[in-house]
Amino acid sequence: MNSGLYLGGVQLPFVSSLRIYLPREAYTLSEFAYIEGLLVPEQNGISIDASELTDSLSRVSRPNPNRLPTPAEDRVRVLTMGAGEPTLYAPNQIVARSIASATELLSGNLRQLASLMLPQDEWRRQLEHASKASHLELPLQTRTSTWGIPFSWFILVYANDRMEVVEANGRVLTVRIQVPVVTALGRVERTLGMLSAMAPELDLFEELQDLGHWLAGFNDAGVVELDYGPVAQRVHPDDSPADVHMGLQCLADGDLTGAAAAYRRLANRWMPVRQLARSN
Repeated sequence: MNSGLYLGGVQLPFVSSLRIYLPREAYTLSEFAYIEGLLVPEQNGISIDASELTDSLSRVSRPNPNRLPTPAEDRVRVLTMGAGEPTLYAPNQIVARSIASATELLSGNLRQLASLMLPQDEWRRQLEHASKASHLELPLQTRTSTWGIPFSWFILVYANDRMEVVEANGRVLTVRIQVPVVTALGRVERTLGMLSAMAPELDLFEELQDLGHWLAGFNDAGVVELDYGPVAQRVHPDDSPADVHMGLQCLADGDLTGAAAAYRRLANRWMPVRQLARSN
């Protein structure tokens, strides 16, 4: 990091995000006042990335690390799709997302691992403390994925959608693709219709159902953003959206050879990234 510029991703997990930006009218007066209070003068996407990384490293590097973030670590991103277009807002809701993740961890198959990290009483104490934060009732506007991007996310975007490639010092810091929520939801619904007739047994079908339900809960004036994060340095320029759409079209046409070829291209591109999660 230098002057708020995140040059990272080296020896850190690659985290990619899918986030929703919403207009002011999507929030109540109280909710928007809270969001306005999180804005920082001169902020941009990279400065927010840097702040989030600093917050995360600070939590784990203290002598008595905090497993869960505090409200002081909540940030908000802003987006304008063009001249004269309204400003859209995407709070990172780090506290609310951490509560949801911790609750899932403690109730799922990994609860024994959670107990090794912290005693149950300490988990309970930290969750109770975090639950006192403001506006936890807001729908979560961000989803994240580590060590790769789910193929279902590529259903939402095309290569000719609005794209930002952020570079510095010869490195690709991230790639961000933005598309209106109604457009993304339409793509999900069309794909679900095709899969329900052709291959409802695919894991992709269930993933898209969940994704479509999430998108449908937001204001029609919103924008969904696929943010590659540091993994962009390894895959950009990325043909994954085209390969996913081509593979599905081949499947719909009964061209199993073409569908298999598209999947092989995706696997060859992303398998080395996912294998990094198991490397030393």
